[in-house]
Amino acid sequence: MNSEQLSTIEIQPEAAHKYSVIWLHGLGADGHDFEGLVPELHLSAETNIHFIFPNAPVQPVTVNGGMSMRSWYDILEMSLERKVDVDGIYQSAGLIEPLIQLEIDKGIPSENILLAGFSQGGVIALHAGLRHPHKLAGIVALSTYLPTVDQLKTERSAANNGTPIFMAHGIIDPVVAVESGKAAFDKLKAMDYNVEWHDYLMEHRLCVEEIEHISAFMNAIFI
Repeated sequence: MNSEQLSTIEIQPEAAHKYSVIWLHGLGADGHDFEGLVPELHLSAETNIHFIFPNAPVQPVTVNGGMSMRSWYDILEMSLERKVDVDGIYQSAGLIEPLIQLEIDKGIPSENILLAGFSQGGVIALHAGLRHPHKLAGIVALSTYLPTVDQLKTERSAANNGTPIFMAHGIIDPVVAVESGKAAFDKLKAMDYNVEWHDYLMEHRLCVEEIEHISAFMNAIFI
């Protein structure tokens, strides 16, 4: 995996920069994937938010016949949690840290920086966010799971013990089984994280009702 700084798609704040959102796409997509979602979120503080959509590194993906695509880590087999590229998860989480630091360097407090991710991106958002040494605004984890949840038991950052976490999943998701997402939620809940769960009658995607719930979650944080 490349260690150079990730390329990003960005939406600059139109007014004073107060908040930042780093949103991570899923396997095979790119930073443009959620760019069009921003107006649909109807965020009251939208003009004050810097949106950053990083492009995952291009690397071979085993379940894709070894062909290279944008990926936060390798998917070794379709039963996602039996064999896991844990090293890849740590490497990508390490690539998100400099993006958080860039915002802090601009004068944005860490507690005004939110991480979001879909599918693979949700894994990285949770893994990086809950281990981050400074308090974050929140974490949005969509249609995802957390194969490193056991590592969190020893690596969790006390600064993010109370950080609000929004988890959502489609109950007929054929890519990441809803049971995998719910298992991650249950374990995080058992670790006393401030995590909420939503599920919807959908596959591996977003739906209108979910977007409304994400909007409410983010509007409660970015006031």
